[in-house]
Amino acid sequence: MYEKFYGLTEKPFSLLPDPEFLVLGKKHSAAYTALEYGLVSQAGFTVVTGEVGSGKTTLIRHLLNQLDEDITVGLVSSSHHDMGELLQWLLFAFNLDYRETQKVGLYDLFTQFLIDQYASNKRTVLIIDEAQNLQPDVLEELRLLSNINADKHQVLQIILVGQPQLRSLLKHRDLLQFQQRVSVDYHLQALNEDETRYYIFQRLKLAGRNKPLFTRNAIKLIYQTSHGIPRIINTLCDTSLVYGFADQKLLLDSALVAKVLKDKHAAVEQSDETPAAQGAHPFNQQPSVASEHQQSAADINDHRITSFNRESAKLLFKKYYNKK
Repeated sequence: MYEKFYGLTEKPFSLLPDPEFLVLGKKHSAAYTALEYGLVSQAGFTVVTGEVGSGKTTLIRHLLNQLDEDITVGLVSSSHHDMGELLQWLLFAFNLDYRETQKVGLYDLFTQFLIDQYASNKRTVLIIDEAQNLQPDVLEELRLLSNINADKHQVLQIILVGQPQLRSLLKHRDLLQFQQRVSVDYHLQALNEDETRYYIFQRLKLAGRNKPLFTRNAIKLIYQTSHGIPRIINTLCDTSLVYGFADQKLLLDSALVAKVLKDKHAAVEQSDETPAAQGAHPFNQQPSVASEHQQSAADINDHRITSFNRESAKLLFKKYYNKK
């Protein structure tokens, strides 16, 4: 729709968790390094948390794309509080026959699978997304399954990914032994304003545009509204591109972003029935921005964006981890 007009090869702000559009700034690089470290160190449990829309699922998909063939991965999304029989879910995740109804039989099937993988010099990694929905008894069952070891090797490694409530869940008094088994944990924080600017610029760059498209005040307004959450940033930027294309605007300023917010705010008011529901929506928060004068080309191009390489990420995570 607007791609050709803005010199883009594809949409830069899709809401789909596309690892090709992962922007590894400071925080996401550190989170990814935590995931890598957990795998390399054969951690029994690795925990990564973050707000809804912070980019956790995109990180996981990026990790899956980078894994060697000697790692077998099973992925479970705990979208509901009641997962039923855990072992059946795990067998399903690894594409195994899960129709056995007796728990002993399910356990035998799963342990034999782990043994076969180990005998084939393969490591087994289980990733559970939306892990904040797990019940304490399910987490305890996972801990018991992680006790299946061979010599000094961790036969089953488990990565839990979830919202901040997961951290509170793991502090449950019945999960003391589980807490002690968590070797790596990292909380993915929201972006600050500079990181938001970097994120927007990099997403545009990945889509084929090397010149800034949003003014500084436009980005400031996007940051204040999104609170640095990538999914909300994507929504605002994509809609702003649609509005900008409709108005044939070559540069997207804060006035245009404010119009996007006003229209979204009106749509929320029409769809939500209660004041409480309206207040909870991010687009109902419309911060004020100072009046924006025409910016010079030099000001628009003054983005001072620096790269954050992998070695820096590893040092940052090492510094973070040593504080724990």
